[in-house]
Amino acid sequence: MDDRTNEAALALKQFGIGQPVPRTEDPTLVRGQGRYTDDVALPGQAYAAIVRSTHAHGIIRAIDTQAARAMPGVLGIYLTADLAAYGPLKCALPLKNRDGSPLRYLPRPALVGDKVRFVGDPVACVVAESLQQAKDAAEAVALDIEPLPAVTLASAAARNGAPQLYDNVPGNVALDYHYGNAEKTAAAFAQAAHVTRLALRNTRLVVSAMEPRAAIGIYDAAAGRWTLHSESQGVFGMKNQLMDILAAPADKVRVLTGNVGGSFGMKAAVYPEYICILHAARALGRPVKWTDERSGSFVSDHHGRDHEMTAELALDAEGKFLALRLTGFGNMGAYLAPVAPLMSTVNAVKNVASVYRTPLIEVATKCVFTNTTLVSAYRGAGRPEGNYYMERLIDTAAREMNIDRLELRRRNFVRPKEMPYDAASGMKYDSGDFPAVLKHAIEFSDWKGFAKRKRESKKRGKLRGLGLGCFLEVTAPPNKEMGGIRFEPDGSVTIITGTLDYGQGHAAPFAQVLSEKLGVPFERIRLLQGDSDELIAGGGTGGSRSITASGTAIVEASQKVIAQGRQIAAHVLEASAGDIEFAQGRFVIAGTDRAIGIMELAARLRGGLKLPDGVPTSLDVRHATEPVPSAFPNGCHVAEVEIDPQTGVVAVVKYAAVNDFGTVINPLLVDGQVHGGVVQGIGQALMENAEYDAEGQLLTGSYMDYAMPRAAVAPEFALASHPVPAKSNPLGTKGCGEAGCAGGLASVMNAIADALLERGITHIDMPASPARVWKALQDAQASHPGRG
Repeated sequence: MDDRTNEAALALKQFGIGQPVPRTEDPTLVRGQGRYTDDVALPGQAYAAIVRSTHAHGIIRAIDTQAARAMPGVLGIYLTADLAAYGPLKCALPLKNRDGSPLRYLPRPALVGDKVRFVGDPVACVVAESLQQAKDAAEAVALDIEPLPAVTLASAAARNGAPQLYDNVPGNVALDYHYGNAEKTAAAFAQAAHVTRLALRNTRLVVSAMEPRAAIGIYDAAAGRWTLHSESQGVFGMKNQLMDILAAPADKVRVLTGNVGGSFGMKAAVYPEYICILHAARALGRPVKWTDERSGSFVSDHHGRDHEMTAELALDAEGKFLALRLTGFGNMGAYLAPVAPLMSTVNAVKNVASVYRTPLIEVATKCVFTNTTLVSAYRGAGRPEGNYYMERLIDTAAREMNIDRLELRRRNFVRPKEMPYDAASGMKYDSGDFPAVLKHAIEFSDWKGFAKRKRESKKRGKLRGLGLGCFLEVTAPPNKEMGGIRFEPDGSVTIITGTLDYGQGHAAPFAQVLSEKLGVPFERIRLLQGDSDELIAGGGTGGSRSITASGTAIVEASQKVIAQGRQIAAHVLEASAGDIEFAQGRFVIAGTDRAIGIMELAARLRGGLKLPDGVPTSLDVRHATEPVPSAFPNGCHVAEVEIDPQTGVVAVVKYAAVNDFGTVINPLLVDGQVHGGVVQGIGQALMENAEYDAEGQLLTGSYMDYAMPRAAVAPEFALASHPVPAKSNPLGTKGCGEAGCAGGLASVMNAIADALLERGITHIDMPASPARVWKALQDAQASHPGRG
């Protein structure tokens, strides 16, 4: 082995697949040198402010802009009529009602002029020379709105006599969704030895990304070209949405995204403000910038979750699952966000069966309009919810049937020998060892030692509970992804991808894959992801798809680089291309020591290497994959909580998780993703809840009212990996970004239920806030004075 081979082997040991490489972005971001959208300042830019409705429901009688237009610095005020040339914001999902009719799609204008439907509904856009001038003028716009009754809960909105948001949407039901065979499911329930039924509230969440939304609109009149600087989860998808709204061809729209301070699903879509500032930029002939404030983001950013479900599980006498049924409501808010109906419908179907053999699944969901902020994807987007329903059902069924909760799970696991497994959801699980993951988690969490820990808690006057949450997630649907590889003049190598890092840390793991496949030095690899002009495809980041989709794209693009490199190297080495082998970054004539490294070959090409006709003149590749299939990350999380019965305060005091993410590219980053997801799950379980009053006013409109998890809430995490590589992609990866929420919600809520059981409390909904827990304990004490 020569020195270069040794060097390559050492590099792979340090930077190859499976190594805990620190995030490449961190030195820049920690020093405050990131470039977020609000950091962009363009010559001559003006500033926009949005006028929003303070009524949840009402008829617009007049919008008086006269005083505002006369204020200093005001350049323009735009109303809905000014934006008539643009298309609406759409939800284009091809979903159908149970009777076969299409989803009741209502186009959303960027600005409303007839009727407001939620507090925060945008009615006007003010543009001025300075931000303060724009804000002052926005406050001077006088709205005359005739209030109408409001409704904020989905189930209430679907009742007879509820306020109607749209004349042509009877009962406010946008979609009456149904999946499964109702007759067979009913028969299974009728024949069951036992049926467990739970009414479960999956509360509404404010997404609370670290960075509020911002955007800059530009219009080049000479070229007829639009450019939008904005946060996104993928510029290719954002560009496609804008092309539709602006009625512009692909070469006339460009989207640029720099660093993004979190999204969790919320920043994936085009928002009304972006259309407003693009129009203003064209009307004024100068860039127009808009940056939200936290108070605005609370009411205008898409919210998460908000489902009301009755979950039912039918079992035979031995505890074998016969059928599962979900019936309930999904709150859409006042309009349909692009993917809003998916979470309580399709994604509930795909994920609720989890790791268990469940012969029949029926899901019946009404997706309902209400006078609230739009609801859309939030970390997991139906995946944590589906797993939560199943895990709460299993624990309850185990208690009702007097079967050990671990044993009930073991009896119903899909077994490794059954893979590939055709689930009743229509999914085909390709890999996994669910019984082994549970066994690993039970041992890893010291399940047997819980009784001792419970006694110690009791001595301190605390209730202690032990909860388990198994999960399986179906990642984003199959779609294409770009894998571009470009050898730059400065000797670096650029990966071009259609996914986008908004906190995940893509640069290091993507570089690890490329370094291993091409032998390119890790430190020379750069990532380009936020310029739509560079992309030929891109599914964006969401649904835990990035490493699987971009990883596949990088592997396939690397193979094309090698194929081109063989032909070029054959000329340089004066050999036949068929005799050229590639290994550890070097093209070698088989059976000899004559070779050239890939970086040296790239340098020779930059130096003007003369090549015969038919031989590629570059190593660069622009490649788009075929649709990359969904994967099935899974795991088992075990949480322990302590409850102070005097105050109702719940603390997560111990947390262990065993996950199967398939091939783990970078364990350091994977652990970070799990930490973040679990804390978000804990936040929803214990404290987060967006609440409205009867008039549709958001009661939790700031961090004074909306509780967010802080560092003190997070327990010490014990994480372990039990990988079973996926068979559906070349790297064997499964995705990890949303698993923490799925495991966290179920395990923490099951632990709380376990702790409260000794006081006779059999159910509590999220969030298990101190007030709610304390009241449940007081009510139980009043009902059974001798208990506790």
